[in-house]
Amino acid sequence: MFARIAQGLLKLAGWRIEGQLPPQRQYIAIVAPHTSNWDFILGVLCRAVLKVPARFIGKHQLFRPPLGWLMRAMGGRPVDRRRSNNLVEGVVELFQQEPDFVLALAPEGTRGAVNRWKTGFYHIAQGAKVPIFPVALDYRHRRIVLGPWLEPGDSKAADMAQLLAFFRCYQGKVRQPVPHYSPKP
Repeated sequence: MFARIAQGLLKLAGWRIEGQLPPQRQYIAIVAPHTSNWDFILGVLCRAVLKVPARFIGKHQLFRPPLGWLMRAMGGRPVDRRRSNNLVEGVVELFQQEPDFVLALAPEGTRGAVNRWKTGFYHIAQGAKVPIFPVALDYRHRRIVLGPWLEPGDSKAADMAQLLAFFRCYQGKVRQPVPHYSPKP
C-alpha cells in the first residue's frame, strides 16, 4: 500500500524512476548529487516504490528526539563523524550477517562543492565483496536514474572515474560540479 502512495506522490510531483535494480541481494546504493534535504524524501519514496528494504547511515544528530525513533524505524543507523569508530568494518560485518542487506547512502563530500568525494562506500563494497549501485537524482528532468552497478576491481582510480562520470550527467537541486577522482594526499 505504501508503494502505491509513494508512486502517487512521485507522479504528483512530476518525478519518475528510470533503470533497473541490480539482481544481487546485497549491494551499496550510492545516491548523488546530494544537494538538498529533499533528496532524502525522494530516496524514501523511491525505496518504497521499488520495495527495496534499504538501510542507511546518517549523522547522529538526525537520530535525536523527537524523530530519532522514526529514523531508526526506517532502517537508519546513526554515525558520529566527529570520531573514528571503524565504520567500514562495522558495515562490512552487517553485510556478512544479513543475506539481504542493502545500504543506501550519499557519499560523504557530495553535499557541497568539493575537490574530491570521500570513498568510505568504496572500501565497504570491497570489504563486503558487494557491488556499488549508482542512483542519480536528476532535478533538471525530475527523474531518479538507476545506473549500472559496478563490482569494485583492482583500480580504485578507474572505478571512481567510472562512477563520477555517471553522476556528471545529472544535476542536483543545487547546481554543483561533480569532481574528478583524486587520491587522498
